[in-house]
Amino acid sequence: MYHDILVAIDLDDPSDLRATLKTAAELNGFAGGTLHVMTVLPSFGMSMVGQFFPKGYEKEMAGKLLERLRQEIRPHLPEGMKVQHIVGEGNVYETVLRMAEKTKADLIVIGAHRPELKDYLLGPNAARVVRHADVSVLVVRE
Repeated sequence: MYHDILVAIDLDDPSDLRATLKTAAELNGFAGGTLHVMTVLPSFGMSMVGQFFPKGYEKEMAGKLLERLRQEIRPHLPEGMKVQHIVGEGNVYETVLRMAEKTKADLIVIGAHRPELKDYLLGPNAARVVRHADVSVLVVRE
């Protein structure tokens, strides 16, 4: 089975808490490993954009997002489950792939996020993770 499961969730998409996180927690419950729950803070990009924010703003935002992640996933996970909370920064799919490597995940769980039919019912970030991951990827549809 899987020992280190990385689940990528969007805290602004209720289906990720309802379905994606639930599925990852169930799989982790069977395996008894570590559930690495991550969300991604978009990068501020060019330094020109960053100059409009106060110094240390990105770090402050990451801290607030980490606290929000902890609070919002807590009710959806069983007591005693080994969980690592992660806030990545940057492009979603690249950050997910980088964290999968860093955590030595043997499974990535990600939501389908169907933004438009033209994406064939699989969002662009999920599709890229599936194409480029070195480990198995479970795409959760709701």
